[in-house]
Amino acid sequence: MTRESRKLLIKALRDKGKVTDNIIKVDTFLNHCVDMNLAKHIGQDIARYHAGTSIDKIITVEASGIIPAMAAAMYIGCDMVYAKKKIPLTMEKHYSAKSYSFTKQEETTLHVSEEVLHKGDRLLFVDDFYAGGNTLKAVESIAEQAGAKIIGRAVIIDKAGRDDIFSIVTLDEIKKVFAAQEIEDDDVCLRCGFGCWPDGGDAPGCWLRGKN
Repeated sequence: MTRESRKLLIKALRDKGKVTDNIIKVDTFLNHCVDMNLAKHIGQDIARYHAGTSIDKIITVEASGIIPAMAAAMYIGCDMVYAKKKIPLTMEKHYSAKSYSFTKQEETTLHVSEEVLHKGDRLLFVDDFYAGGNTLKAVESIAEQAGAKIIGRAVIIDKAGRDDIFSIVTLDEIKKVFAAQEIEDDDVCLRCGFGCWPDGGDAPGCWLRGKN
């Protein structure tokens, strides 16, 4: 299945982004200034991948996870809940769990109101990145406290390459792109979006052939 979001994301990374070791700079099109066309296609592809799955709500964490989570929720047709990093005065009862951010080098406590998360809710976790798994563990803890169930996990960029997480692209795939010779836009493979084949077609030589 060709993912338009993969091709758009790779093009944005090549044109505006930067990859240094495990640090991926995406602030000009994903998590500071947002390319809404890219966000739309990310939401569509997350929704397509989970088509046929019963999802009550999408859950994420403020702030960078809100854009992909909202986009996916719009196409899935469900509500979206995001864990807050501070407790507002209006949140009387809540579930909470601690999460450590390696990017910001700080620990944060995440909070979700008991009013928006209920026992039996089937949740799809959506975020921008998956790295060490601390955010996901915190959300899983919150879901467990509520008696809800995480039935799927989706991210834009998976740095760890976990098999049970749907991603638009992985860090290894990104590194392969940046290690390859410069390719023209017209030579982008229709399947993987990385220009793996000289004529740019969906050919047997595609190194992602067979992957969703």
